[in-house]
Amino acid sequence: MFRKIRALVVGGVLALSLASVPYSAQAASGAGQEAKPANKLTKEVRHELVMLPYYSVFDNLAYKVEGDRVTLYGQVVRPTLKSDAENVVKSIEGVTSVKNEIEVLPNSPMDDQSRRALYRAIYSDAGLFKYGTASVPSIHIIVKNGHVALEGVVDNEADKNLAGIRANSVPNVFSVDNNLRVVKS
Repeated sequence: MFRKIRALVVGGVLALSLASVPYSAQAASGAGQEAKPANKLTKEVRHELVMLPYYSVFDNLAYKVEGDRVTLYGQVVRPTLKSDAENVVKSIEGVTSVKNEIEVLPNSPMDDQSRRALYRAIYSDAGLFKYGTASVPSIHIIVKNGHVALEGVVDNEADKNLAGIRANSVPNVFSVDNNLRVVKS
């Protein structure tokens, strides 16, 4: 019974997980009036990307807003997510062009197995569980040919190190790049 409930909870968390806050590298503008529309555009791009239905903890979407042009970066598991991200950003009022540099990760059963094991190792830890309970998980697990990158944000350096240690403990993982950023409240 406990296993069924646990499977439902984990499945629900995975189904509801949309992603961490995407990184926005907005070009600084000299005039205060020009910064407001760019800031609004940045917020709208972030909102549209986070609301994508198949955006999960195993995807990483980032963007850069330069005036009315948006460049998309990151890695996704599903090829449709790449095109969906481009399409929703193109539909935003004020966006004139979108450059899509999102990488589609190779389809690999071994990487899928590693993703599941990494998810369990990281989010089952008592110190890291809080990052997986939000509707937008803040730690993303990117696996490409056995190499892992942890992306997103955490509250402190200890959580960043703990996530790296937990990821390194998973079998069949060749390397772990801990790219988590520490955000001070």
